[in-house]
Amino acid sequence: MNRNLPSDYHMHTHNSGDSDAPMKDMIESSIKCGLSEICFTEHMDLDFPITESVPEGTFTLDIPSYRKELFSYRQKYQNTISIKYGIELGLQSQIIAQNSRVISDNDFDFVIGSIHLLDHADPYYPEFWEGRDEESVIRRYFVSTLENIKSFSDFDVLGHLDYIVRYTPTHGAGYSYSKYKEEIDAILSYLAEHDKGLDLNTKSLTRGGSDPNPNADILSRFRELGGRIITFGSDAHTPDEVAGCFERAREIAVSCGFDSYYTFDKRVPTAHPF
Repeated sequence: MNRNLPSDYHMHTHNSGDSDAPMKDMIESSIKCGLSEICFTEHMDLDFPITESVPEGTFTLDIPSYRKELFSYRQKYQNTISIKYGIELGLQSQIIAQNSRVISDNDFDFVIGSIHLLDHADPYYPEFWEGRDEESVIRRYFVSTLENIKSFSDFDVLGHLDYIVRYTPTHGAGYSYSKYKEEIDAILSYLAEHDKGLDLNTKSLTRGGSDPNPNADILSRFRELGGRIITFGSDAHTPDEVAGCFERAREIAVSCGFDSYYTFDKRVPTAHPF
């Protein structure tokens, strides 16, 4: 048990379309890891492409049901762990109005803005990459990311900035910050100027990778550009993934110039020194 681990601010349960995990199990796992605070960030990806494996509504969150369950467990575990109410919102240009309503109609503590799709197609699937040039797609993803966060900015941190690299045919071979510096710097500058943060996402580390998303070079550059807010997120979809590789991620954050991580309450950030 390590009470000094950063709070896990990117977690999913059965309320998300790609997880079957009971919320109670995720909470119990968090307690066993020694976490004093967590934030559930269930998926809300409106207008997600419908396929045989992704039926309509898969990533449309039942917010009332989710909220009711979370607040029940928040009360039950109030003397053991702090449980915050968050959401991971999929950003796309054609659903700006719908996303705005989701945020304005609810009392979330924390909002991750993520880009899971490129031009309304899912790079998770190998067929997405057929006939496409990997470098051009990655570059287009970063351009699209900037377009999305400029058109919808009601979020607190940008989720897993170089997410798409997880799913390239070469598994990111040849990928580097320097290759896409112009596009990435534009994103980081916008975030820093608008006091938005980055989700230091450890899923790739947990699955054997050498870098979190975003990688250390991007984290360092964000700090150089004046970025101050980072949250730690395991992107856990099962209890065993909670706080995955957080000690390693903390070392990376410190090496990149960060001396604190952040938590949120009613969208207001609080710094916690390492």
